[in-house]
Amino acid sequence: MRDAMANAEVGDEQRREDPTVLKLERRVAELLGQEEAVFVPTATMANEIALRALSDPGDELIAEENAHLMLSELGGPAVYAGVMTRPVRGEAGRFGPDEVRRMVRRTDETHTPPTRVVSIENTHNASGGRVWPLEEIRVLVGTCRELELAVHLDGARVLNAAIASNVPAAVIAGQFDTVTLCLSKGLGCPLGALVTGSNELMRKARRFKHQFGGAMRQAGIVAAAGVYALDHNVARIADDHVRARRLAEGLHAVGVPVDLGQVETNFVQVNVGALGLDTSDALARLSEEGIGLSATPHPGILRAVTHLDIGDADVEQAIEGVPRALGVLASA
Repeated sequence: MRDAMANAEVGDEQRREDPTVLKLERRVAELLGQEEAVFVPTATMANEIALRALSDPGDELIAEENAHLMLSELGGPAVYAGVMTRPVRGEAGRFGPDEVRRMVRRTDETHTPPTRVVSIENTHNASGGRVWPLEEIRVLVGTCRELELAVHLDGARVLNAAIASNVPAAVIAGQFDTVTLCLSKGLGCPLGALVTGSNELMRKARRFKHQFGGAMRQAGIVAAAGVYALDHNVARIADDHVRARRLAEGLHAVGVPVDLGQVETNFVQVNVGALGLDTSDALARLSEEGIGLSATPHPGILRAVTHLDIGDADVEQAIEGVPRALGVLASA
């Protein structure tokens, strides 16, 4: 990947003269079943651009309460799109058409803000990389169409969802008005993301990209990493899922509190609260063993994530080290 970056053909990205950026945009649009894609530095920026393109300030957004848009973008929907947010309490990060019908509001153009956008996240980060079943997506999107609502997919990890569902990414993503893809997750790139949609929406997106400070110059140097990843790192995402399953089963077998039913992609959630540990204490103990887990929005729940830089030996090391760090072996 670094060789591809060093040897990338570049041009002025702001003037759409960078051939490597253009190539990446074409390929991602096709991958996700959309007309056009816009390359930006981060997936957070991609999400915010999508919301701004789909709505007007004062409109309303419906999303699951722990979605990345709601939890991890520092109020970006309010700051950049000027939208009101209405959180839905979901199950495994998901919600259905009944919740949308209950929550949708029609404006009287005097007092009531109109609901404009429904956003889902697939896979859902805060729920442990959980996958939205394809049929649930179809029903939800159909309801949104009926209610004349725009639908956005935060697809930072949509390739994980596609592989776990055994369907092409375009089958999932092609249903939405806008879709984002992060290059620095399972694809293993140093940075970058894309927002995709119709030609009309992406014309708006390019304007907002500049307005939000996302325009670049010889960006082909980093776009080349994305092109390389599409050629080499998509199918291997399945390896991350296999390693996460091995990690989960290995930890569960020695008494570490892991719900195997929640392990659907490359996340493993560890319930350290069930061991009488708080998050900070558990993280410190794990760090002393050379193991890096991270916190989640849920008290007492940590997550382990398998990715391009985690191999089989790392997983086996974690299976040995996590229970030792958390004191599970002593009580087994």
